[in-house]
Amino acid sequence: MATNELPRERDELEHLVGAAQLGDRFAFDELVRRTHVDTYTLALRLTADEEDARDVVQESYLRAWKALPNFRGDAQFSTWMYRITANQAYTLVKRRRRHRAEPLDTMVADPIELHPDLQPEGAAETSAMLDELAVALDQLPPKLRVLVVLKDVYGLSHEEIADELGISVAAAKVRLHRGRRKLRDLLYADGATDKGLARAV
Repeated sequence: MATNELPRERDELEHLVGAAQLGDRFAFDELVRRTHVDTYTLALRLTADEEDARDVVQESYLRAWKALPNFRGDAQFSTWMYRITANQAYTLVKRRRRHRAEPLDTMVADPIELHPDLQPEGAAETSAMLDELAVALDQLPPKLRVLVVLKDVYGLSHEEIADELGISVAAAKVRLHRGRRKLRDLLYADGATDKGLARAV
């Protein structure tokens, strides 16, 4: 999800947000159109399920519409949607895992663009390693997976993650450390290719 819009695009989004805050549903529909792909992509990576991702997106935009009058513009609209989507995905995955025992499907159907911190030297783009990472991410507890995905897939800072999830920076760092350690353990346990991916986490 792009959080660094070009100045013109940012101005247009700010104008649309202002109009939507005054009740202009057409302006909000345009905001949805411009951010839907990124919102869905994030939801899919956090839920690992297309149906769940669609539910998360629908609920996220519904909540955004209701909360829009209180949006102060301290962050970009896309960044605000990050937080809403991440929270909705975490809530949904946690709830559904209580009611179904079968493992979630593969993390994503399309290749994951890894943050440099997760890329093993000389083999970052191999499909086998991406598949192993996707399966390992799928096994992380939801609250840890959210941190790993936002930091190591999307490249957000600790401060941005903390703000978007409504937690302290210290808590974000602790959860990220736990998530990376758990992910590394899973990759080692699953016999990651040449151990390269596991060492890179």
